Amino acid sequence: MGLFNFLKAEKDADSKAENTPVMLGAPAKGMFVPMDQVPDEVFSQGIMGVCCGVDPSEGKVYAPADGRISQLADTLHAVGMEAFGMEILIHVGVDTVEMGGDGFSNKVTAGQNVKKGDLLLTMDLDKISAAGHAATVIMAVTNSDDFASVEAVAAGELSPGADVLRVNR
Repeated sequence: MGLFNFLKAEKDADSKAENTPVMLGAPAKGMFVPMDQVPDEVFSQGIMGVCCGVDPSEGKVYAPADGRISQLADTLHAVGMEAFGMEILIHVGVDTVEMGGDGFSNKVTAGQNVKKGDLLLTMDLDKISAAGHAATVIMAVTNSDDFASVEAVAAGELSPGADVLRVNR
């Protein structure tokens, strides 16, 4: 193979990787919740970008992709991530900011690199329920407009890491 053909093949491979969809994994174990059924209007109306939710069956939240933690809320109910050019917000529960961090524990810090499936935080589902809040784990691609499409690909019962959102470049 000549140098020109080698460089062309390398460029084609890079271009193909850029056009390959990225699959985001479920951030929790539980039942899939489509965007229009997320119990928070800011998310269900797409104001924060395309999203989905998981009605959790256990109190653990996982990284949906390899990436870097960009922010962690002081109240530990939300984590921001950057991955493959995406800005991902994982928001635990509805109005759980009112709990002031009670019932939440972080397992990561801002600036930390994570792998898909790494434990990000834990939550006490009983405390969230006792405080009168839905525990839905919401995952939004907040810069959805930067991509050709972001679409849900899941339904039913999910294991952590199961494909839930396809992001097309």
